[in-house]
Amino acid sequence: MGQAAGWGRPVTLRCNHTGQEHPGQAYGFNVETVEYKNICFTVWDVGGQDKIRPLWRHYFQNTQGLIFVVDSNDRERVQESADELQKMLQEDELRDAVLLVFANKQDMPNAMAVSELTDKLGLQTLRSRTWYVQATCATQGTGLYDGLDWLSHELSKR
Repeated sequence: MGQAAGWGRPVTLRCNHTGQEHPGQAYGFNVETVEYKNICFTVWDVGGQDKIRPLWRHYFQNTQGLIFVVDSNDRERVQESADELQKMLQEDELRDAVLLVFANKQDMPNAMAVSELTDKLGLQTLRSRTWYVQATCATQGTGLYDGLDWLSHELSKR
């Protein structure tokens, strides 16, 4: 979940090692199963377009881990991302979910560093939630496995 310019699809495709998109699939409503480090993830790519966001809550039931993708290069919309994230984290169904934020597009020259993005998203105020921000570049695949390693470790402790 994340901004409309997020990249749920490339993440799942890289994790599945397929490297190919499947024509005809509706972007924003894709489900894939990814096995990583003996944990089976059901990944719901529900998109970030304004008209889709109200539907996010229908996917929250039984969620143990949430991956929120942020375009680190989009300084104009980071507050919108922060507001949407805070709104989601107030949902009862997500109260126990660990949070992994993928700070995407780190290859861009004006991308916000993890520390700046952490501040702008207000993550330091999340006292009772386990969270982590991972710098990533989906097009190059950097940081994706580091983030999934963290998430796998946190979920295995439950």
